[in-house]
Amino acid sequence: MHAKVVRARNGFSLLELVVVIVIIGLIAAIAIPRFSRGAAGAAEKSLAADLSVLRNAIDLFAAEHGGKYPTLSKIADQLTKYSDSSHTSNPVDARDGTHPYGPYVRAIPPLPVGDNAGCTGFHDGEFGTAGFGWWYDQDTGVVQANCGGNERDVTGKKFKDY
Repeated sequence: MHAKVVRARNGFSLLELVVVIVIIGLIAAIAIPRFSRGAAGAAEKSLAADLSVLRNAIDLFAAEHGGKYPTLSKIADQLTKYSDSSHTSNPVDARDGTHPYGPYVRAIPPLPVGDNAGCTGFHDGEFGTAGFGWWYDQDTGVVQANCGGNERDVTGKKFKDY
């Protein structure tokens, strides 16, 4: 009589490997779009938070300077350094007897979205002008994202309208 030889199974069959690869593909097809939407939402929330910080800093500056808003040419220094009550002198790095106000923010946040992402400068020209992160009107104290009209969030809202 011949005895049947039972061989020990080593490894996986091709069918088992294909099933595992299909399952991993399905999980990736579900997860990857969710992660990318989360990243876009994070940048939009960061824009809203940065605008809130800048607007509060500008309002506080105006409250301490007789209703005068920071000037376009000095806004970064006026928000990040110490200033006098009339804000006619140049801001200084250290508080002294003539510069008791400020600073209102540690640093100007970079624009987190759009073609000018990473830029921190202010301007009052056309929206989307390269090299500037923020659009600012020194007469009204309004600050907005310096994004062109075609730059929008995932819901279609223009970044400059935040």
